[in-house]
Amino acid sequence: MTVAKTIEITSASKKSFDDAIKQGITKAGESLSGITGAWVKDQSVKVSKDRITEYSVRMRVTFVLK
Repeated sequence: MTVAKTIEITSASKKSFDDAIKQGITKAGESLSGITGAWVKDQSVKVSKDRITEYSVRMRVTFVLK
């Protein structure tokens, strides 16, 4: 029997949404094992002087419990 857990994390990048997702999964993988998927729940940007300065994603990460 397999049991999985889902947590919510927020990650940010100055490059892109894609980079924010990759950084979030990489960082989560440092303390979680068995990550099986992620769902991007929300995206947002920070803007300064009419320019995007940061891309942020909120996502749910699913991993299998040992």
